[in-house]
Amino acid sequence: MASDLEQLCSHINEKIGNIKKTLSLRNCGQEPTLKTILNKIGDEIIVVNELLNKLELEIQYQEQTNSSLKELFESLEEDYKDVEHLKENIPPHLPQVAVTQNFVNGSDLDPEEPVKVEEPAPAKKPPKEQRSIKEMPFITSDEFNGIPAYMKSRLTYCHINDVIREINKAVVSKYKILHQPKKSMSSVTRNLYHRFIDEETKETKGHYFVVEADIKEFTALKVDKRFHVILNILRHCRRLSEVRGKGLTRYVIT
Repeated sequence: MASDLEQLCSHINEKIGNIKKTLSLRNCGQEPTLKTILNKIGDEIIVVNELLNKLELEIQYQEQTNSSLKELFESLEEDYKDVEHLKENIPPHLPQVAVTQNFVNGSDLDPEEPVKVEEPAPAKKPPKEQRSIKEMPFITSDEFNGIPAYMKSRLTYCHINDVIREINKAVVSKYKILHQPKKSMSSVTRNLYHRFIDEETKETKGHYFVVEADIKEFTALKVDKRFHVILNILRHCRRLSEVRGKGLTRYVIT
């Protein structure tokens, strides 16, 4: 019986303690000193949230870089295998490298032996002149330092130039197709060619440009919030301009 009373008293005391804590917490917001602390905590939460957003952008960039490095490694590995295969399978009929010797004394030459005169190799036809494709110049360190801090946030000099490199890759890939003879095109390439022609406007005539579909087609870039932030920086640095129309935004190399 005594133990039951003790348990009951302990339970009641616990409930009373919980009620006191609840009342204490409810009154926290009414005290000036505690209000200041709560406001500081709210400000810290906002800062932490911004840091998390920036961390997410950095993770996306690192994932993209990792993917590009993997592709580069696989490509180099294939090239290395090809070189090793060629090295181990050199055809025996290929001409050997001739070693020539310079004779200092005239007595080393046999006067009765006819001198062999090598016939000059036929002149090769000059290659057809290839059309040059305009590419976007990289951002210089001075230009990077002149970009407002609010615009570049945590983006680095390398981040911006990496995107420029990928955009140039898309521009070159696109205009190689446009300069290619139609007879040599596959059906897939021909479809891309017709899309490129349909996207031309009076404003883009004579200029090199790409759209988001080209970025997705020819590069590993993600067309996300971070990508558009960098495009704003490139417009600020006068590396490109925008031409809108027909539901498309064209990024023109300036």
